[in-house]
Amino acid sequence: MLFLLQATGKSPGGMLSMLLPFILMFVVMYFLILRPQKKKERERKALLSRVKKNDRVVTAGGIHGLITSARENEVILRVDDAKDVKIKVDRSAIVSVLEVSHDDEDTEEPKAITKETKEIKETK
Repeated sequence: MLFLLQATGKSPGGMLSMLLPFILMFVVMYFLILRPQKKKERERKALLSRVKKNDRVVTAGGIHGLITSARENEVILRVDDAKDVKIKVDRSAIVSVLEVSHDDEDTEEPKAITKETKEIKETK
């Protein structure tokens, strides 16, 4: 009698034992595939949001250039300095940033220092 119940799938714990391999496969897929992919996508979005003027970048097509203008969805790259060749490219086509311009960072630091010194002076 127990043999017939097991064959029809109505044995106690039978449903759980049938679903356990599928649950384990999903957990393994999540940790090996989905989670790292989401992490890479977050890093890529952060990279694209940090792109600004005077950064050296490489596009998906292998074009190396210097950003002369950056808008919300597109950037303009200067490819050749001698002939002043410029290309308009989608921001999403940027694969990597080779060199980051430090112009904006240098101007932000003194502002932060002066703000801190003002707060120190006010507390005295």
